[in-house]
Amino acid sequence: MSLNTDHIRLIFGLKLKQIRQERNLSLSDLSQKSGLSMSYINEIEKGKKYPKTDKISALAEALGIEYDTLVSLKLSKKLEPISQLLNSNFLTEIPFDFFGIDPANLLEMLSDAPTKLSAFINTVIKIGRSYSMSVEQFYFAVLRSYQEMHDNNFPELEEQAANFLTQFKLSEDQQIDEFLLGNLLSDRYGISINYFDEEDHPTIANIRSVYIPKTKTLMINKRISSDQRAFTLGRELGFLYMNLKERPMTSSWIEVNSFEEVFNNFKASYFAGAILIRREKLVSRLRSFFELEKFSAKAFQEMISGFQATPETLLHRISNVLPDFFGIDNVFFLRFEAPVGSKTYSLTKEMHLSKQHDPQESKNENYCRRWISLKILDDLSAVQWNKKYTQPLIDVQISDYIDAKNKYFVISVARPLNILEQTNVSVTLGFQIDQKLRDTVKFLNDPAIVSLQVNQTCEKCGLFDCKERVAAPTILQKRRHRHEMIKAINNLK
Repeated sequence: MSLNTDHIRLIFGLKLKQIRQERNLSLSDLSQKSGLSMSYINEIEKGKKYPKTDKISALAEALGIEYDTLVSLKLSKKLEPISQLLNSNFLTEIPFDFFGIDPANLLEMLSDAPTKLSAFINTVIKIGRSYSMSVEQFYFAVLRSYQEMHDNNFPELEEQAANFLTQFKLSEDQQIDEFLLGNLLSDRYGISINYFDEEDHPTIANIRSVYIPKTKTLMINKRISSDQRAFTLGRELGFLYMNLKERPMTSSWIEVNSFEEVFNNFKASYFAGAILIRREKLVSRLRSFFELEKFSAKAFQEMISGFQATPETLLHRISNVLPDFFGIDNVFFLRFEAPVGSKTYSLTKEMHLSKQHDPQESKNENYCRRWISLKILDDLSAVQWNKKYTQPLIDVQISDYIDAKNKYFVISVARPLNILEQTNVSVTLGFQIDQKLRDTVKFLNDPAIVSLQVNQTCEKCGLFDCKERVAAPTILQKRRHRHEMIKAINNLK
């Protein structure tokens, strides 16, 4: 479908319909006045057909307007947001097909209820501006929704990873590490691998990797860990093996050119996790771990060490296998960063397979300090004052979300973020506690696991005796005041 052509047809149809209705003419009336059939005029108004010159003249004469006015692409104020939408990249870049939407149907909806839909579009645009949401952020939000819709489990990507392992004769017992992956890239795909640091390239010292297509060179930062190098190499193999042409050239997003880049990067990353952490091996280890009567940080650390992967990759991989192999799909994932010794926490990634709203990103509010995700960052900072600490910290908690009325078993891992000096990162996986989880995870009743009431943010929290509170419950107070006003008005006689 050519959107430029559709744009012109739809603009003409919208104008024709608007002018006809302003003159209180029915389709039948306009048909009689212009000599054109009702069905033909209806097709024009829906943006499906564009009339020839003689028919435009007949319509203009029937409506009592100039020919040039009717063919002009300028819309009235009421319909201007639709013009903005059509002139943007919205219809070409948003992956409507992911959600079962045909862009042609969207155009038809525009023609059926232009004024109401125009107001809705204008509202969406204003909301985006109010929250300073860039196109890139919108792309990542769409991707996150796509992951959540599919429980972050994608059989077609699992199959690609399995085919790759079979093709290159990598047995189930064979350790997939950075050396094996590097050799595959060099020998099978002709990729040169170079390593750099801040002395070589100070401007890109905080980027893990850069790919240079012209010379088929993969540049890898010397400061990243062996596990991160393995993921970087695995991701590069994902792009090549799955023939993903439209892709980012850097590990960190410097610029985003299209949603296709974002989606292909996700697929290559999923592929990397799937070959580094074999599904069958992970499921077997998870079953043994869940059978423990008491939670063991040592056992979880051994699981991390058993794969050439970062804690973040492992937690994501766990979320991949939970729905199919354990029947558990009510989970969330959070990733926080914080400078060493700082109470400034940045939520850099989130995913909610449970379809719940808590916990979630909150602008200009203070996250609940009882979250294990934040506490473990403080604990790591405290250890780092005394010595250089390179091993990850692991901690767990039962989080009772007061407002959401949900309980989660939450496991969090914190470590230094070696690509950024004096910065720590925590990754967290939360499992909603229900009967299925209780039947599967034996150590949930371990009395050593701390249980705490938590909330979304201090500004929304009603726990007034909370020692960890860092801000007044201003939003909660406003809500309660509004509720009291409504109650008082309803009681008026």
